[in-house]
Amino acid sequence: MTPSEQRQGAATPAAGAAASDSYGGPLPFGLHHLVSGMNALGTIWILALMVLINLDVFGRNLLDAPVRGVTELVSLSIVGIVFLQLGDTLRTGRFTRADILLDRLKRTRPALADALHALYHLVGMVLMLIILSASWEPLMDSIRIREYVGAIGDFQAPVWPIRLIMLLGLSVTALCFLLLAWTDLRRMRSRGKAVTP
Repeated sequence: MTPSEQRQGAATPAAGAAASDSYGGPLPFGLHHLVSGMNALGTIWILALMVLINLDVFGRNLLDAPVRGVTELVSLSIVGIVFLQLGDTLRTGRFTRADILLDRLKRTRPALADALHALYHLVGMVLMLIILSASWEPLMDSIRIREYVGAIGDFQAPVWPIRLIMLLGLSVTALCFLLLAWTDLRRMRSRGKAVTP
């Protein structure tokens, strides 16, 4: 066996493992660019929070002048960051799940593993849509009553932008679930065609 054949043989299992599910690859319509951008925005937001918290600590301990509203901004930001990064977490396969059965099926019955992946993604899409529909009215109410966190005369931050980010994150994640299910079903169909003589 030549060195090139050895390299090719060594690369084959990794390639097969990579192709055994829909995670980590590009999504149809270039949606992976959107979710990656949202993830990057969430990371920048985390860095900004770290700077703000450190400024508050130094101001509080060294200058006796804490930064106002840090607690409120952190509590709002955690929610916003989670929903900004939700779609990319799904796309890269980092959602918490028990995949002992799926890992076995990928090796023994890959078409069934694809079908179960598709079912999982379709159920996830339905759950995202249910949460999305339940989150619409709180957003409208938040805008209507001008909901805020903080105290009048000290620090106030509106809540509706975070609720809007939640809806955006839920919508993108639901679309990711749908596209992953479609990719799973397409891969399952292609396996069937490959087996057919």
